[in-house]
Amino acid sequence: MKEAYDYDNLDPSNALNMPEMADMTFAMDFLVRVKEGVINTAIALTETVSADARALLRSQLHQGIALHQEVSELMMRKKWFHPYELQEQYKLDQLGAINAVHMGRMNLFPGDTSRKGMFDRTPDQ
Repeated sequence: MKEAYDYDNLDPSNALNMPEMADMTFAMDFLVRVKEGVINTAIALTETVSADARALLRSQLHQGIALHQEVSELMMRKKWFHPYELQEQYKLDQLGAINAVHMGRMNLFPGDTSRKGMFDRTPDQ
Protein backbone atom coordinates (compact mmCIF):
# COMPACT_ATOMS: atom_id res chain seq x y z
CA MET A 1 0.00 0.00 0.00
CA LYS A 2 1.24 3.47 -0.88
CA GLU A 3 1.91 5.95 1.86
CA ALA A 4 -0.33 9.02 1.85
CA TYR A 5 2.47 11.34 0.82
CA ASP A 6 3.26 9.09 -2.18
CA TYR A 7 -0.14 9.75 -3.74
CA ASP A 8 -0.13 12.01 -6.75
CA ASN A 9 -3.39 13.90 -7.03
CA LEU A 10 -2.77 14.59 -10.72
CA ASP A 11 -2.36 10.89 -11.60
CA PRO A 12 -5.67 9.73 -13.14
CA SER A 13 -5.27 6.26 -11.59
CA ASN A 14 -5.85 7.81 -8.15
CA ALA A 15 -9.36 8.89 -9.20
CA LEU A 16 -10.54 5.27 -9.38
CA ASN A 17 -13.88 4.85 -7.52
CA MET A 18 -13.93 8.56 -6.70
CA PRO A 19 -17.47 9.19 -8.07
CA GLU A 20 -18.93 6.43 -5.88
CA MET A 21 -17.01 7.64 -2.83
CA ALA A 22 -18.33 11.15 -3.45
CA ASP A 23 -21.89 9.84 -3.82
CA MET A 24 -21.54 7.90 -0.56
CA THR A 25 -20.24 11.00 1.23
CA PHE A 26 -23.06 13.20 -0.11
CA ALA A 27 -25.67 10.59 0.84
CA MET A 28 -24.32 10.29 4.39
CA ASP A 29 -24.27 14.07 4.76
CA PHE A 30 -27.85 14.23 3.49
CA LEU A 31 -28.92 11.49 5.92
CA VAL A 32 -27.39 13.36 8.86
CA ARG A 33 -29.08 16.61 7.83
CA VAL A 34 -32.46 14.90 7.43
CA LYS A 35 -32.04 13.43 10.91
CA GLU A 36 -31.25 16.90 12.28
CA GLY A 37 -34.40 18.21 10.61
CA VAL A 38 -36.51 15.46 12.20
CA ILE A 39 -35.04 16.21 15.63
CA ASN A 40 -35.57 19.97 15.29
CA THR A 41 -39.13 19.50 14.03
CA ALA A 42 -39.94 17.17 16.94
CA ILE A 43 -38.59 19.74 19.39
CA ALA A 44 -40.61 22.52 17.74
CA LEU A 45 -43.71 20.33 17.90
CA THR A 46 -43.37 19.91 21.66
CA GLU A 47 -43.06 23.68 22.14
CA THR A 48 -45.93 24.79 19.91
CA VAL A 49 -49.37 25.59 21.33
CA SER A 50 -51.25 26.59 18.18
CA ALA A 51 -53.34 23.72 16.78
CA ASP A 52 -52.67 24.80 13.18
CA ALA A 53 -48.92 25.05 13.74
CA ARG A 54 -48.89 21.66 15.48
CA ALA A 55 -50.72 20.09 12.53
CA LEU A 56 -48.22 21.60 10.10
CA LEU A 57 -45.24 20.47 12.17
CA ARG A 58 -46.70 16.99 12.59
CA SER A 59 -47.05 16.72 8.80
CA GLN A 60 -43.46 17.91 8.29
CA LEU A 61 -42.26 15.46 10.93
CA HIS A 62 -43.90 12.54 9.12
CA GLN A 63 -42.39 13.70 5.81
CA GLY A 64 -38.94 13.97 7.42
CA ILE A 65 -39.19 10.48 8.90
CA ALA A 66 -40.26 9.08 5.52
CA LEU A 67 -37.33 10.84 3.81
CA HIS A 68 -34.91 9.49 6.43
CA GLN A 69 -36.20 5.97 5.78
CA GLU A 70 -35.90 6.42 2.01
CA VAL A 71 -32.31 7.69 2.17
CA SER A 72 -31.34 4.99 4.70
CA GLU A 73 -32.77 2.23 2.50
CA LEU A 74 -30.98 3.61 -0.57
CA MET A 75 -27.68 3.67 1.31
CA MET A 76 -28.19 0.13 2.64
CA ARG A 77 -29.01 -1.17 -0.86
CA LYS A 78 -25.81 0.38 -2.19
CA LYS A 79 -23.80 -0.98 0.79
CA TRP A 80 -22.89 2.56 1.89
CA PHE A 81 -24.52 2.18 5.31
CA HIS A 82 -24.71 -0.85 7.61
CA PRO A 83 -26.88 0.07 10.62
CA TYR A 84 -27.45 -3.58 11.59
CA GLU A 85 -23.92 -4.87 10.91
CA LEU A 86 -21.66 -2.89 13.21
CA GLN A 87 -18.46 -4.64 12.12
CA GLU A 88 -19.15 -3.77 8.47
CA GLN A 89 -20.01 -0.17 9.38
CA TYR A 90 -16.83 0.07 11.44
CA LYS A 91 -14.76 -1.09 8.43
CA LEU A 92 -16.48 1.49 6.23
CA ASP A 93 -15.89 4.24 8.80
CA GLN A 94 -12.22 3.25 9.11
CA LEU A 95 -11.82 3.38 5.32
CA GLY A 96 -13.38 6.85 5.29
CA ALA A 97 -11.02 8.03 8.03
CA ILE A 98 -7.98 6.61 6.21
CA ASN A 99 -9.06 8.30 2.97
CA ALA A 100 -9.52 11.62 4.79
CA VAL A 101 -6.00 11.38 6.24
CA HIS A 102 -4.60 10.54 2.78
CA MET A 103 -6.34 13.53 1.24
CA GLY A 104 -5.10 15.78 4.02
CA ARG A 105 -1.51 14.73 3.37
CA MET A 106 -1.64 15.10 -0.41
CA ASN A 107 0.69 17.53 -2.05
CA LEU A 108 -1.94 19.57 -3.82
CA PHE A 109 0.56 21.96 -5.35
CA PRO A 110 3.49 19.88 -6.64
CA GLY A 111 6.38 21.70 -8.25
CA ASP A 112 6.25 19.53 -11.36
CA THR A 113 2.79 19.34 -12.93
CA SER A 114 3.92 17.85 -16.23
CA ARG A 115 2.19 14.55 -16.92
CA LYS A 116 3.80 13.67 -20.25
CA GLY A 117 4.01 9.95 -20.79
CA MET A 118 1.28 9.04 -18.27
CA PHE A 119 -1.53 8.67 -20.82
CA ASP A 120 -2.13 6.11 -23.54
CA ARG A 121 -2.10 8.77 -26.26
CA THR A 122 -0.57 12.16 -26.79
CA PRO A 123 -2.65 15.15 -25.70
CA ASP A 124 -4.59 17.07 -28.31
CA GLN A 125 -2.66 20.01 -29.65
